Amino acid sequence: MVNARDKLAVGLAPAPGRIEWRLEQGLLPYERALAVMEVRAAAVAEGTAPELVWLIEHPPLYTAGTSARPAELIDAMFPVHWTGRGGQFTYHGPGQRVVYLMLDLKRRGGDVRRFVATLEEWIIRTLAAFDVKGERREDRVGVWVRRPDKGEGHEDKIAAIGIRVKRWVSLHGIALNVAPDLTHFSGIVPCGVSEPRFGVTSLHDLGRRVSMADVDATLHRRFADLFGATGGEF
Repeated sequence: MVNARDKLAVGLAPAPGRIEWRLEQGLLPYERALAVMEVRAAAVAEGTAPELVWLIEHPPLYTAGTSARPAELIDAMFPVHWTGRGGQFTYHGPGQRVVYLMLDLKRRGGDVRRFVATLEEWIIRTLAAFDVKGERREDRVGVWVRRPDKGEGHEDKIAAIGIRVKRWVSLHGIALNVAPDLTHFSGIVPCGVSEPRFGVTSLHDLGRRVSMADVDATLHRRFADLFGATGGEF
């Protein structure tokens, strides 16, 4: 199958003003993150606050996007949050780098599809720094890694993407598996993909014993080429 999504243009137009980067310490409750995002996105839309890239870890939980089906919740071993982002069920927990982005997409070209492709490219370039080849798939949003060691045609998802756009400002963002407990994904059908040849993985599962600080620094470095800004310090 030809992967037309590999042909998508990536990179957003730069927007005037600075971008704030914030690194959250500890495990942030999901409800608190939602509340902060809503307030900040409204302020970005009104021009009273700068855009924000927010790096977070959550306590173990599941989130359900607008396309989630109740049957895909297999075992609610953790709290379940129904949210307005796109996508289906996913897991968040310690060892996973969640990045929420509140960016003014209207000032950056107004192309939501290109924004999603740019988020994928951001992850792919970050993974490449750790000698991991992440790939897009035509019928599956997110970033995938081929796993021939698990059998022919087997692929694992290493990063999920789920966004919401309100008044042309983005909310939610990406979740990159650095070193989470992968058994926690067993309570859901991750992102609605149930075929046995598709699973989940992480940098540590792939033998890359990198720290969260290493991942954060790489995300920060790779941001500028795609989003037209160097980003602030964090």
